[in-house]
Amino acid sequence: MAHHKAADSKREQFRRYLEKSGVLDTLTKVLVALYEEPEKPSSALDFLKHHLGASAPESPEVEALRLEVAEMKEKYEAVLEENKKLKSKLAQYEPPQEEKRDE
Repeated sequence: MAHHKAADSKREQFRRYLEKSGVLDTLTKVLVALYEEPEKPSSALDFLKHHLGASAPESPEVEALRLEVAEMKEKYEAVLEENKKLKSKLAQYEPPQEEKRDE
């Protein structure tokens, strides 16, 4: 009987640990989301993995990379716009090119 009480005590400690760290709350939310899903996904496990992965906080490295990608996209758009303007200016100084007759 003493062994049974020790096991119960360990289970209770573990349950409190999961509750305190937010694991139980997060799992409950994901399971409720799955339950409320109008069309159940073919893989409940994939659903859980996806939703648990999405709720995890991003590491500083991932956040830094996201910011870098956003900056690069802005620079890319600016370069495209500049290229468009330069092509337009160049077209003013070059005579229109005739179609190649070699083809």
